[in-house]
Amino acid sequence: MLNKILEALHKKKDYVSGEEISQGFLISRQALWKYIHELRDLGYEIAAVPHLGYKLLASPDRLYSFEVKTGLDTRVMGRDIRYYETIPSTMDMAMQLGMQGEPEGLVVLSEAQTKGKGRLGRMWLSPKFKGIYFSLILRPDISPKETPILTLMAAVSVCQAVKNITGLAVDIKWPNDIMVNNKKAGGILTELNAETDKVFFVVIGIGINVNNDKKSLCEGAVSLKEYHKEPVNRAVLFREIMKRIEMNYDNLREYGGGDIIDFWKDHNITLGRRVKVLYQHKTIEGEAVDIDTEGALLLRNDSGFVERIVSGDIVHCR
Repeated sequence: MLNKILEALHKKKDYVSGEEISQGFLISRQALWKYIHELRDLGYEIAAVPHLGYKLLASPDRLYSFEVKTGLDTRVMGRDIRYYETIPSTMDMAMQLGMQGEPEGLVVLSEAQTKGKGRLGRMWLSPKFKGIYFSLILRPDISPKETPILTLMAAVSVCQAVKNITGLAVDIKWPNDIMVNNKKAGGILTELNAETDKVFFVVIGIGINVNNDKKSLCEGAVSLKEYHKEPVNRAVLFREIMKRIEMNYDNLREYGGGDIIDFWKDHNITLGRRVKVLYQHKTIEGEAVDIDTEGALLLRNDSGFVERIVSGDIVHCR
């Protein structure tokens, strides 16, 4: 009910009568007053004037589920959101929920993580109320070897969303780094529950440095705010990411990954460069020449042999 009331207040720039809200949602005026107090306790500034009604003056910078779902026009993605102020890891929680049979599109969203997970066992720093940290359950009808395309799909979706909301030019470093001005602004982690030839579910974790201060970032990292020059509305950005993921995921299932791979290639900073890849406990160096239809990196070594890299830690040499 909170998100419905918020949506009604958001729609009108002026006052909306309590009677109109009460009748629209089939609740009593007393119940409405209780919900208004709940919203105020959560940090919303709402004016109440006799004979005029209620007016939303300001919203807190929080990713409450009812806040981010207000105006969210997706069919599946983000329709069920499990919100936490602090959690050890959204990935771990989403994997647990996936094992329990929770549906595709469910999102575990937290303001902070104490044990946020990055690739290769690294920790992802997740300061409270600064970034966007969430994990999304997908249940695609694909084989395990095809799952790398989902990482590319997520990266493309984040790039499109950030560009649309902030106007910033966003690039992708294979396979999962979201880059702004050659500095890391976000990352994507994909984990799956599968058998040899069948995927039961996939969890895509996304972390974005949105309004972080420099002191809360690792060396070489950047926040969107630094180049946007002002704070970014995290709820608006989250909704746009959900919208883009749903569009690209539907397109992937309907038509294959061609459009996703084309966009990825147009916005990548890896192909054509000499790179070093830490892969399966060995280091491979060569030129990143292409990615295949499943999202794997094709690396030509100095002997001319092209090796297919599904995952790894990559360093740009030049």
